[in-house]
Amino acid sequence: MRYVSVFILGLVFWLLITFRLTVANLIVGAAASLLCAVIFAGYSITGTFKMLSPVRWFWFFIYLITFIISCIKANIDVAYRVLHPRMPIRPGIVKIRTNLKSDFAKTLLANSITMTPGTLTVDIKDDYFYIHWIYIRSEDPEETARIITGPFEKYIKKFAE
Repeated sequence: MRYVSVFILGLVFWLLITFRLTVANLIVGAAASLLCAVIFAGYSITGTFKMLSPVRWFWFFIYLITFIISCIKANIDVAYRVLHPRMPIRPGIVKIRTNLKSDFAKTLLANSITMTPGTLTVDIKDDYFYIHWIYIRSEDPEETARIITGPFEKYIKKFAE
């Protein structure tokens, strides 16, 4: 089933990139998708059909909206710190515990943190993330986790696990 999923996703991705629905384009896209499915399907995530649930898609779109809003806020915050004459930064690495269990969900959270300006996921060990933060606002680990992962983790848990 994974081969079929990777083939279909590859073909859809091909069609979205090329944005042409011709016979020649479909043949080339099908060939490329088939090759990718044969080579990479063994490395894909398991349980791909559970992502077809409309409830998971709803939570995914809520996550996307939350992610975009968090990125906009973080961009404004980093711009303020860069443009401020005294450059008010307090950088450091914080250790945060996550409740996510699957590797896919942890990777998604780590990438969400890294793509948000002002934070960078340095390492993941078991259930702990080590994050470089441009301005450490709290010494309390629970408060730090709430500030950094709070907006993302609760939605990722609803659609990715």
